[in-house]
Order: sequence, then structure tokens, then C-alpha cells
Amino acid sequence: MSERWARAILTTYRWVGAAAFPMIGGYIVWRAGKGKEDRVRRHERYGRAGHPRPDGPLIWMHAASVGETMAVIGLIEHLLGYGINIVLTTGTVTSAQVAEERLGEGVIHQYVPLDLKPAVSRFLNHWQPDLAIMAESEIWPMTILELGARRVPQVLVNGRLSDRSFERWKKRAYLAEALFENLAHVVAQSEVDGERFRTLGARPVTVSGNLKVDTHAPPVEKEALATLEEQIGDRETWAAVSTHEGEETIAADVHEKLKSRHPDLLTIIVPRHPERADALEEEFTARGLKVARRSRNDTVLAETNILLGDTIGEMGLYLRLTEVAFVGRSLVQSGGQNPIEPARLGTAVLSGCNVQNFRDAYRRLIDAGGARLVRDGEMLAGGVNFLLNNYSARRTMIKAGRAAVDDMSGALNRTLQALDPYIHPLIVKSRLEGDEGHG
Repeated sequence: MSERWARAILTTYRWVGAAAFPMIGGYIVWRAGKGKEDRVRRHERYGRAGHPRPDGPLIWMHAASVGETMAVIGLIEHLLGYGINIVLTTGTVTSAQVAEERLGEGVIHQYVPLDLKPAVSRFLNHWQPDLAIMAESEIWPMTILELGARRVPQVLVNGRLSDRSFERWKKRAYLAEALFENLAHVVAQSEVDGERFRTLGARPVTVSGNLKVDTHAPPVEKEALATLEEQIGDRETWAAVSTHEGEETIAADVHEKLKSRHPDLLTIIVPRHPERADALEEEFTARGLKVARRSRNDTVLAETNILLGDTIGEMGLYLRLTEVAFVGRSLVQSGGQNPIEPARLGTAVLSGCNVQNFRDAYRRLIDAGGARLVRDGEMLAGGVNFLLNNYSARRTMIKAGRAAVDDMSGALNRTLQALDPYIHPLIVKSRLEGDEGHG
């Protein structure tokens, strides 16, 4: 009965989506007006290709946003070395920018088609992928079903299911099983994630660790770093990075609390969504704080209180300006953000307690002594003050964090091993077609 229900629901989803397709244009235009869609390339969201399909085997790689894109860059670079074509889809403007900066013309970038049958079918008709690799927790029913109907192997890599997602799918286990049975393989981030996917019917499931650990350290423009280091001089600094609404206010509170003890303190605030920078500058200025914005290339003066990092793709710059970093979406909102980059780049990591989405990474960092959790703004101020005052404790945390990240490495090799049965035939096909082309 449950299997019949699942099929009925998915069939309804398919036809409701097809019926809604002609009316979706207004929504996309509205999102483009908000800067959430690329106005020039929004036709790609309907499955219309922006490039011709190259000859030879082709892998469709999907990474929803910036974090997922950064996670799969190493994997993509490895696959490109085999001479296989890759079309990379992402869902956000910022992730498209990251893909262009880090991969250039090595891959074909497209915006992911809407999960509606006409868009997905048009996309697949054009690109005809030999393999689909999806990153993290992207579960799009129509895309999965259409790939399944075409017998295209689908592999979920760096797979993760948050507490909320798992509970939601568990209540609809029959639906999850009807979808997950289409997946050829799930490569999960942790044992917890792996067991969750198995519970929902995915087979086979292997555990790789987090691909984000095996990515290269975020790049930095050396000239920009040298300029800011000269402007900051020997001032004490701390950073609040990947912050969400409300956490910037907490960071400003921390700055004001510590100002009397650290008169030359510079607070670096890097909001997860830079489009909020105007409102944040207005808020800080109203409090009497002097703000320098990176997007305007403002000079950090002696009287500057806050450097507002309102740019995309410069996390490597901001983290290299400090040795103490609070990682956001962990005090005001839940889920957390990835602490691996701050730990790798040599900061003592502080975070709120709501880090369910990165539970395994935080557990290992905390156990090693490279990260500490704080309950609220008061405790954050105390943690920042302690680390600024104690060079030895700060350096011990930094060293422990780097060691923990090194211990977590290896996910890329384990992922490649899991992918080998699907990749190897494409390598052979690519070489054979190459030989025929030269014959």
C-alpha cells in the first residue's frame, strides 16, 4: 500500500509541476530582481542550454551553493584529469562566481534546471549525461526520477542529512525509499549520515568523511592581503565569519564590551549574505562605530572599529587577518557553518552550540582542543578576550585545529574509490573515442 502511495504522490508531483511550469516565469523574474537569479542567464533555469554539448562522455555534477561547490572542486579537478567532460550546475549566483574563479573554462557551468519535468527533460535531452553526481543533501524528486527513467547512474557524494531533514523523510519513509532506490550509490560524510541514508532505503552506502577537508585552502590575493596587513599594523583582531542575521549585532556587542580592555581592537565581520551589508553598516554607524567596507576598498584607519567583509570569495583574505574566529549560524540560527576553513587557516575557532549540520567536524575539533563552543554573546566576549590575552592558549588551539583537520583528510580518495565503477567505463570510452578520432 505504501509503495502504491509513493508512486501516486510522485506522479501527482510530476504533473502538478508540469502544469505549473508555464506560470513559473514571474517567480524567476522576481528572484532576478532581488539578485537571487542571474538575469542574463535565467533561461538556464528552464533547462535551456547555454552551450553546445561537447563530444564524448559527460558527467553532470551538481553543487547547490557555495559550500557544496567548494567541496567538490578537488573532485572535479581530479575527474578533469581523465579527459572527461563535466557540466557543473549550481543554484545560486554566488556559487556560479566561485565556480568561475576556481575552475574557469575547465568545466561548463550552467544554472540547475527547476525541478519540474519540462525543465529537467529539456536539460537531459541536451546534455545526455553518462553519470550524475550530486553533492551533499540535494534531493530533487523530479530530477531523480527522470535520471532513473533514462537509466543514468546517480551518485550522491559528501552526503549529509540534517536532523530536521532526516525526521521529515522518516515520516515519509515510503516516499524516501521510492526516491533513494534510484540512487546507484550514496557516499556519506559520517557514520551517522550513512546510517540515516540506509534507514531511508539507500543502497549501497559508504562513508568517506567530509570532502571539504580535502579542498585546497581558500586562495588570497597577495597584494590585497599585504595592503590590509599594513593598514591594520599590530592592532589586535578577531573575526565573526559566515554570520547570519542577529549574529552581527552580537559581534558588535562583543566589540563594545572588549573596547576598554583592548583599545586598538579591530573586529572583522563577514556576513554569509553580503547583500545585507548596507543595513549592517547603517546599524553599526548608528551605534557610533566606524566601519570600513571591503566592497568599497575602504582604508582601515586607526579609528576604524569594524571591517565589514561584504565580498564574495575572499574568506581566505579575512581569515588570514586574524587568529581568532567565531563561526556563525550557530548562536541565533541553528545548523552551524563549516569550521574547517578557519581551523586550516590558523585560527582558534569559537562557535555557538547549534552546529548540528557539522556535528562530526566540530566534535573532532573540540576533542582535539582546536575549537570551543559558547552559549551566548557574553560567553563569546569572554572567549575572545581570553584568547586575545593568552598567546600560548591561542597558539595551542590553532595547532590543535590544524592537526585535527589533517586527521580528517582522505575523503577525496575514498570518494574516488566509490566512484571508480562508474568513472572507469567513461575513461575507457573517452580513450577509445579519442583513438577513433585520430584513426
